[in-house]
Amino acid sequence: MASAVRLVYSSDRSRVCIKCGWPVDEKAGCKCSTSQPEAVPQNPRGITAKLRVESKGRGGKSVTVIDGLPRNPEFLAGLAADLKKACGTGGTFGETSVELQGDRRERLREILAAKGYVVKG
Repeated sequence: MASAVRLVYSSDRSRVCIKCGWPVDEKAGCKCSTSQPEAVPQNPRGITAKLRVESKGRGGKSVTVIDGLPRNPEFLAGLAADLKKACGTGGTFGETSVELQGDRRERLREILAAKGYVVKG
């Protein structure tokens, strides 16, 4: 089990990762870059999708964010593509979230519930 202690000071001249605070190894990277993708639960009820609308820092444009998803890039890319196609809008995916342009909460509740996910927000 990995220790939760972060690096506070080091006289070593290597770089320190901004995200996780651990030294960056030239070959392997840091702790956060070597994390393995999470397994996607077989039962869709194991996934709780949290919906919210953000507009801060986006020039006044609203974006619907689906957060709390498994940290699995392949799963998120597929889900983002399906949702963008179903809503007819653009979007992207992040580390554990999917972002769609506009306020699409009502439509996304229907789509995600039909897929079997637990939807909050």
